[in-house]
Parts: sequence; C-alpha cells; structure tokens
Amino acid sequence: MKRYLPFALSGGVLAVVIAGSLFVFRSKQTTPAAPFVTSPTPAATANSMATASPSLPTPAKQLNLPAGVSVAVEEYGDYQCPPCGRLHPELKSIEHDYGNRVNFVFHNLPLTKIHKNALIAAQAAEASRLQDHFQEMHDRLYESQDEWKDEDNPRRTFIRYAGELGLNTDRFDRDMDGSVVQQRLAEDQQRADSLGIKGTPTVLVEGREMKPELTSGEGIRKGIDFMLARKAGGQ
Repeated sequence: MKRYLPFALSGGVLAVVIAGSLFVFRSKQTTPAAPFVTSPTPAATANSMATASPSLPTPAKQLNLPAGVSVAVEEYGDYQCPPCGRLHPELKSIEHDYGNRVNFVFHNLPLTKIHKNALIAAQAAEASRLQDHFQEMHDRLYESQDEWKDEDNPRRTFIRYAGELGLNTDRFDRDMDGSVVQQRLAEDQQRADSLGIKGTPTVLVEGREMKPELTSGEGIRKGIDFMLARKAGGQ
C-alpha cells in the first residue's frame, strides 16, 4: 500500500493520512484544473458519503460487521482488453475472500476501435446469460483470451465454448445476434456514457470510481474495506 508522507507547512509540520485518496469521483461540476472531486457517481447508494474519512480503513476480516452489510463493486470491462484479463483473477480472488460482503456487477464496454473481437465476445457472454451461464462464459472468455483475440472471426470458438459449458448451441448462436443481447449491450454503453467512462477496466465501489493507478487487486480490496468500515460504523 502507498504511504502518505507529512507535508511541511509554514507554521509547523502536519502529518496527513487520508484513506479517501483511494478513490476519485467523477462529477458534472468537474473543472479542467481539478478533474476529480469527492462526489459519488449517480450509481452510488444512499449510504455512500461525499467526503473521505480521516482514518485508514480496517480490513474486513478484522471488522465486526453486522449481518447484511455489503458493498457493490461494478466493473466496466472489455473481454479482449489485456489489463481486464490480468485483473480478472484478482477479482475472482476478492469474490472468494469476501463472499456475500461484495456484490459484483459486470458492465460490457467493448472498445471496438482497438479490439476487433471485443463486441462479439460481449455478445457471447450475454447470449450465455439467457441460458443462465453468464458467469461461466465470462470467466472462460477472460481465461482463454489469448486463444481467440487474434482470430478473424471467433464465433465458432465461442460456440464451442458454449457447447463445452452445456448450453444449447443453436439457441446460443441465434441469441448472439438477437434483440435482447443488443439491448443489454446498448444499456451498458449508455450507462458508461452517462458516467463519462471511456476506458477499461474501470471499477466502481459503491458508485465511486477507483483511481486508475489503484485499479488492482490490492487497491480494490482497500476500497472495499473502506466502504465496509463506513457502513459498519453507520456513517
């Protein structure tokens, strides 16, 4: 974790340790000189606070958390994005370690201008959702990224994955191009646009966007612990 060093002021030395610097929050009131402000995005829950606590978060395993306390973690991802692929096992580890303390939501954000197979991969994931196998296909796409990323048309590969996962492949093939999948992808894009999210991976904890340099397993854990501690304290 990063350490925050004291700053020397004219009247003395002030030691500043600010856990809230784990996060930056987008706002429509952002000015060019200060592109990030301590304000939750529209996705933030009612329990989210607009300002940071002056104390470092306590790891969740050390908290006496009331039943039902959990936080939402949203990822805007692209299945062909290499950093997304590297973050995937970190998020799986977090999901395992935190259990029902974390609710994960994935939003498709295929960067079609730089990743030629990102859109069809997102279609494959959403077609799998219609047969209740989204998570399995989501994981398979990231874990097999190197196999399909450079294919001219990975559709056959994705149909093979669907068959190996036990899906009805004829339905899967149709659903990839169907209106339900297209609507889902459009809604994810509209949501990203409304928040000003352009790149992947982008991770939000309780509606608060993690700084890019802290969008790592370690940084996201700190963000989750920070929000769990606040919720446990009734803030």
